[in-house]
Amino acid sequence: MSDEKFDKIIPRIGTHSDKWDCAKALYGVDPEKGGIPMWVADMDFAPPASVQRKLEEMLSHGVYGYYGDQSDYKAAICWWMRERHNWHIQPEWIFTTHGLVNGTSICLDAFSKEGDGIVLMTPVYHAFARVINASGRNVVECELAQEDGRYVLDIDAWDQKMSGNETMLLLCSPHNPGGRVWSKDELVEIAEFCRRHDLILVSDEIHHDLVFSGAQHIPAASIEGIEDRLVVMSATTKTFNIAGSHTGNVIIQDAKLRDMFARRMKALGISPNSFGLEMAIAAYSQEGAQWLDDLLVYLEENKRIFDEAINSISGVKSMHLEATYLAWVDFSGTGMTKAEIVQRVQERAQIAASHGDSFGKGGESFMRFNLATPRSYILEACERLKAAFSDLQ
Repeated sequence: MSDEKFDKIIPRIGTHSDKWDCAKALYGVDPEKGGIPMWVADMDFAPPASVQRKLEEMLSHGVYGYYGDQSDYKAAICWWMRERHNWHIQPEWIFTTHGLVNGTSICLDAFSKEGDGIVLMTPVYHAFARVINASGRNVVECELAQEDGRYVLDIDAWDQKMSGNETMLLLCSPHNPGGRVWSKDELVEIAEFCRRHDLILVSDEIHHDLVFSGAQHIPAASIEGIEDRLVVMSATTKTFNIAGSHTGNVIIQDAKLRDMFARRMKALGISPNSFGLEMAIAAYSQEGAQWLDDLLVYLEENKRIFDEAINSISGVKSMHLEATYLAWVDFSGTGMTKAEIVQRVQERAQIAASHGDSFGKGGESFMRFNLATPRSYILEACERLKAAFSDLQ
C-alpha cells in the first residue's frame, strides 16, 4: 500500500545527513550521482506533523533556555508504554540520556569496571562493541544460532563460554540486525542465564515500536524476578525518525540500580536537550500513534518488495524480519568473498549498505539494507541488485 507522506522524496544531500552526506567517503557511493544510501538506521521520512508543529511553536517563542520540569515528558513516556506495550512504569524510574549509545555507555560506567567481560549476542548492533572497547571492558561474543532461517538462542554453548569475569549482558530487543522479536520463553531463558552468571541485563528496546503483523514485542520488564538486575532503554528517536535530537530513556525499576545510575549521571554532568524532550512529547501522542500505524503498513510493503527481489537472486537470502526496517541479507550461497560481494553492491549497484562483519561473529557473509525510504528507491535498489548479480541466475 502506498502513502503519499512516505512516498514523498525529501532531498537530504547537503543537510549534514550522516546517511546521505557521508556515503561517498565511507562506501564510495555518491548520492549526487545517483547512489542510494541504505546503511545507517535513520528514515528518509518526515516525522509526524505534531513534531513539526511543536518545533515551530518553540521557534516562534524565540527563547531557548535550560529545560526544567520533565513531568510532561515522563507522563508521555508512561502513557505510551502503557498504551502501546502494556507496560506500567513510574515517572521516577526514567532517566534522560543523549540517546541510547550514551545510555549504554553510562550503564557500563555505573554497573561494571575496566577489564570486565560484557556479553553480546552476536551478530548485533555494532555500537555496543565500540563503546565496550572504548571503555576498557572486554567484548564476550555469544553467537546466535540459526534455525529455519532465523536467529535463536544457543544458551548451552553460551554457558560454556562464561569465565566468571562477565558482569553485564547487552540485549538488543527486537534484534538488530536480524529482526527477531524475542518470545516470552526466550526472554525467560535470557533472564535465567543472567541470574546464573550474575549479570546485569541491559535491554535496548529502541526498535520496540517497529514490529510487523504477526509478531508482538514483549518488554523485558514483564519477566518476573529480574527487576533487581534489569535496565531497559527506549526512545522516540528510532520510531519517529528524530535521531538527531539525541534523546533516550533509561528506565530502571530497582531502587539500588537507580541510585547507582543517578550517581554516574551527576558525575558526568548530563542534562536534557529541550528540543529533544519537546519533540518526544509531541511524538508520544494520538497523532504520533496514527502516523506509526501508517508507517508500519508502508514498511511492510517495502519489506515484501525487497525480500521478493533479493530472494530471486541465486545464492542470496534475506532473513525474515519480524521487526525493524533493516533487511539482513545473506550472500554466503553465492560462494563469493566479502570483497566480491561489496564490489557488486557498492560499485556495480551503487548502493551503500552496512557490512555484516561490523556486527560481530556470525555477520561475515551478510550486508544490512535500510528499507525506511520512499518506495521508488526500494524499487530502484531491487533492480540494481538483481542486475549486479544477474550472472548467477
